[in-house]
Amino acid sequence: MSAKITFVNCPQCNQSIEYSLSNAFRPFCSERCRMIDLGQWANEGYKIPVEINLEDLNEDTI
Repeated sequence: MSAKITFVNCPQCNQSIEYSLSNAFRPFCSERCRMIDLGQWANEGYKIPVEINLEDLNEDTI
């Protein structure tokens, strides 16, 4: 019985790649895409939108 090969899309460039231990950059297709993603995290490019509730703020932050 052979192992099932799984393919995923690179989160950065959307290229289809094999998701396996032989791909050192998984889930990315290359070091370039991995570094682009890391740069987006470092520059706070990924954020969860949150509404500010004035009741949650204390007087020191206003």
